[in-house]
Amino acid sequence: MRTLPRRPGSRRAAHLTGLACAVALLTALVPLVGAGPVRADRRDTSAQCVLPNPSGWTGEGETTDYNQFQRPQGTRTAAMLFVDFPDAPATEPTDAYSKFLAPAHDLMTQFSAGAVDLSITPVNHWLHMPQDSSSYGFVRGISWPQQALYVKQAGELAAQYVDLSKFDMVYIVPPKNATAITFSPAYVFDPKQPNLVVNGKEMKWGVTLGQDMYFWGPKVLVHETSHTFGLPDLYSFTDADVHHWVGGFDVMGNINGDAPHHFGWEDWKIGWLADSQVACLDSPGKFSVRLNEVESLGGTKIAVVRTGPTTADVAESRRPYGVDKGLCKSGVVIYQVDSSTISGDGPIRVQDSSPDAPTTTACDEPVDWGAYQPGQSFHDDAAGVTITVVSASSTGDVVTVTKS
Repeated sequence: MRTLPRRPGSRRAAHLTGLACAVALLTALVPLVGAGPVRADRRDTSAQCVLPNPSGWTGEGETTDYNQFQRPQGTRTAAMLFVDFPDAPATEPTDAYSKFLAPAHDLMTQFSAGAVDLSITPVNHWLHMPQDSSSYGFVRGISWPQQALYVKQAGELAAQYVDLSKFDMVYIVPPKNATAITFSPAYVFDPKQPNLVVNGKEMKWGVTLGQDMYFWGPKVLVHETSHTFGLPDLYSFTDADVHHWVGGFDVMGNINGDAPHHFGWEDWKIGWLADSQVACLDSPGKFSVRLNEVESLGGTKIAVVRTGPTTADVAESRRPYGVDKGLCKSGVVIYQVDSSTISGDGPIRVQDSSPDAPTTTACDEPVDWGAYQPGQSFHDDAAGVTITVVSASSTGDVVTVTKS
């Protein structure tokens, strides 16, 4: 196995210092009598559960290209530009738009547990685009050159008001009457294409917002900005039931889902969880581990079983807490990851503990009710994996993980 650089510690683990940290490392994995090999130190083994990123694009693998994508740590600065069009002139000040999207700052802080400070600077002038809104082709499948032209024109118009070279990315906001700008794709630069250059700096990242922001609300910026961090879409691009793989879990699926916090796997991928918060099993063996609720501070967050070159089974604890306050069912959420599966094809798929349970209007996907309870087990027969929930508390769950 390849050796990986140590991940930075996250704020979730920051309070585990001194003696407390030592105790946590020694006791988080509880050996079981007759269980075979047991991992005694996650720091030595978590790298064995890391998956590659074969696509080289947004994905669930480790190897994100941080030349093409931006690092999801520290202060990330965004200039918010407001554009209107000959066929859709603005009729109200920019203030209402910036106020509508302003909660994205606090949401990003909450989703990242403080790892990212999203600093948004509104440039409060309407920039009058040279083309009709209908000419830019803002429909699903918009080409990169079409979107890049839109970004370039807006950026050039903004130059009289702001130095965009001082920012990491741009958020481009149209007026409500620009109905042809239908949706809000992320903009990630193409190193093989000419990009917007401002004062010698290439503008690599952004979000071109559209009408769907009024449905999704400010969380759309969390979703789209997460694409610039290298995360894929978890909803289906082709199935009629677009949310059947992950239901209301993870903002990369249903933005307005009942439990939109990122999966612990994604927090780990982008460095918001430390290696010490991951319990890993990549060969035959067995362990028990207490999983702290994924959105709380500190403790072990995910139990991972490596099942193949690009696949893993993952368990984490979810509770109605923070951005997950609307969670349909508390318990252990178990999902399968395949890093060779591309964005929109289901790289993460939640496993349903109770496929025949009735759904409700607010929680209309079966997997929304799929969390495992004490006494229930998940079996991956093909990989020889069993994950059993042993006990539960208000702050987490204990699971036993076995690989034969």
